[in-house]
Amino acid sequence: MTDTFDHVIVGGGTAAGILAWRLSEAGRSVCVLEAGPADRNPYIRVPAGFMKTLFDPRITFQLKSDPDPATDNRTIPYTQGKVLGGSSSVNGMVYNRGQAADFDRWAQLGNPGWGYADVLPYFRRTEARVVPASDPEPDPLYRGSDGPLTVSTSPWDSEIIDAFIAAAQACGHPLNADYNGASQEGVGRYQSAIRNGRRMSTAKAFLHPARRLNGIDVRTHAHATNITLTEGRATGVVYRRGGVTETVHARAGVILSAGTVNSPKLLQLSGIGPAALLRTLGIDPVHDLPGVGDNLRDHYSPRIVARVCRGVASLNQVATGLPLLAQIARWLTGRPSLLALSPALVHVFGKSAPTLEWPDYSLVFTPGSYKAGFIGVLDDAPGITCGAWQMRPESSGYVRLRSADPADPPHINPRYLTDPLDIQVLLAGLRAVRAIFAMPPLAGLIESELFPGRTCASDDDLIAFARAHGNSSYHLVGSCKMGPAEQAGSVVDARLRVHGIASLHVIDASIMPTMPSANTYAATMLVAEKGSDMVLKDTRQ
Repeated sequence: MTDTFDHVIVGGGTAAGILAWRLSEAGRSVCVLEAGPADRNPYIRVPAGFMKTLFDPRITFQLKSDPDPATDNRTIPYTQGKVLGGSSSVNGMVYNRGQAADFDRWAQLGNPGWGYADVLPYFRRTEARVVPASDPEPDPLYRGSDGPLTVSTSPWDSEIIDAFIAAAQACGHPLNADYNGASQEGVGRYQSAIRNGRRMSTAKAFLHPARRLNGIDVRTHAHATNITLTEGRATGVVYRRGGVTETVHARAGVILSAGTVNSPKLLQLSGIGPAALLRTLGIDPVHDLPGVGDNLRDHYSPRIVARVCRGVASLNQVATGLPLLAQIARWLTGRPSLLALSPALVHVFGKSAPTLEWPDYSLVFTPGSYKAGFIGVLDDAPGITCGAWQMRPESSGYVRLRSADPADPPHINPRYLTDPLDIQVLLAGLRAVRAIFAMPPLAGLIESELFPGRTCASDDDLIAFARAHGNSSYHLVGSCKMGPAEQAGSVVDARLRVHGIASLHVIDASIMPTMPSANTYAATMLVAEKGSDMVLKDTRQ
């Protein structure tokens, strides 16, 4: 087994699969180091299997935030994929790019080449958009048709979904057949990375074809512990596997795609980061880069849960017993089925004030009720759930090493709701949920609000509820911020090269300088698509 490659990629997740495919199809030799196992768990293939995989420590990192006064000093749980495909193997599969203005802002912050016109071709390159026969054909200006990753819309028929969409329209939210097209605002069904009822992870769409066709070397259960550096240049990666420490070498360079928590963690373990912090942990600073681990952002989402009237069919009734067996049979025979659903089925992208140019809050609806408002565990009583979040949170926090031991999880804190704007917009989102729930025809299907309950009525009550019961949407970004070297807090430049270290790139969600107005799956794939082209150009052989 060779130990020298053109490129070593740390992480086998969402971004890494695309990088491995694009680099290897260009003729580069590639080694991928993944801390978790191969993606053979059968629940990964089943979209509804996220309820089984999301909290499985064998294929996920189960992390927690530091307590923070702004969220009632709770520790917020985080799930991050630890398996080939990474979070794309365990996430909710929602495909949501965000607004054109998000990427234009990245460019305005000093990152040329990242405006919407620049990145749109990469979005199209990834996807093969498939629409139901009843929907208009995708606009080829915005949508791709022949990429490796299928993006579809669920054909699940639901009285509750139809009623929610109608009620949202009655509240003034326009119907939007393609929120990834010309405009994001409005209500409609989510699009998901699902093909023929099966999850489409980037491992399935990119990594496995790269392994099969291009001969990339994929090493699972390989825990990276350090980047090897020679005269200011990244030359390889040290990792542990089966109790043995090994080193793999990179001729053209090392790419960190370990995610928003683990990429800054590995930089800090390697002596790249805030020098003062590293010294307190007994790590010799190699390069003082204060921004490593800062600027951490996430979507913070409290969820409102209501019980539906007797006789109204929610997902809860078909998720157990004989109805579940029927759904399994439907899935196995390729028909619409509960098993082929993502956890989020309907979106609303709305404005907290009518004068705004762009939506600033997101509502996420599913025709099922989850215990205590949490996604992942269906309640016994039939109901519905709708979460709200501020699309572009201004609150930001940190990822910091806890110790010099690579096995220790780092300190994590996005410092939710510490910016007043986030509270204002979230409050508008929660009130929008209640307005839709109170509007016919949906109102006629609802028996009562279960959580937080109608006694939670004032602004102060709703804010207290949000602080006490909101949770992560698992959309962590920003901890290796992209920006010019002279910009405080930046870690990589616009070509995703780590400032001050040669032959070292970070290519994953951690480089996003601000949060896109969306679930982060699509934007992470964009970063990998564009990043792969830049790596190829910067390391011509």
